[in-house]
Amino acid sequence: MDKRPILFLDSGIGGIPYCRHFRQSDPAETISYLADRLNFPYGTRKRAELIVILNTLMEKLIKIVNPKIAVLACNTATVSALAELRQCFPDLPFVGTVPAVKPAMLAGKTGKVGVLGTERTIEDPYIQSLAGGNCEIFGIAAPELVTFVEQGFTPADENKKSKLVKKYINRFRDAGVDTLVLGCTHFLFLLEEFKREAAPHIKIFDSMDGITQRIESLLDEKNGARRTKNNALPQNRLLLTGTEPPDSSWQNLAKQLDFSLSLLDKL
Repeated sequence: MDKRPILFLDSGIGGIPYCRHFRQSDPAETISYLADRLNFPYGTRKRAELIVILNTLMEKLIKIVNPKIAVLACNTATVSALAELRQCFPDLPFVGTVPAVKPAMLAGKTGKVGVLGTERTIEDPYIQSLAGGNCEIFGIAAPELVTFVEQGFTPADENKKSKLVKKYINRFRDAGVDTLVLGCTHFLFLLEEFKREAAPHIKIFDSMDGITQRIESLLDEKNGARRTKNNALPQNRLLLTGTEPPDSSWQNLAKQLDFSLSLLDKL
């Protein structure tokens, strides 16, 4: 029995939908969710800079949190640093949120797949390699949408959310794509808006099912040696980097999740 937590890591709240999705599948496992607000946003940073940030942060998390599985709940972090993190920390299983290009490619008929992400994700050659030369990738970077989800999502009404999403859907529709990959975890907060504005001609894809299945498969390895295997309530935590006290938005999120809230350096 392994009572250690599963770590979800993102620059902000973007990985919360993946965290919630996994909890629905396996509520018995303990979760530590780390929001790296000190280095937000990841999407505007260079690959080499992001690798240093994530390596340094992971060293601290291994000492303080001691996770049994680490989930990079951020597409930018995954395409930029997953390989390096696996090399630097070979004893810790990593799960990356790889944009769902392959299933989108298989489902499409136009030979053109849309990918909406951060600058770092869209620019990375890894995104093109996922298509294997079998389709054209039409990518759009939307850093302002990341900021909106992080800072303006809660007070925004449905009309504003739909208006923001629609302008991107129109660009993808004009480009002739019929499948669209949400290549940034933050965008899943607007999943229903994307589906509604894209219907019926563009189908939306994300990686939530695949990520949960991958975590479950790691828990099941070696006859389930990594599983908690008890009925106690998990002690889930929302952790923040930085020294500034959490404002009301973080306190409200922790309450919604039923997670305790702490600063990483205070643990």
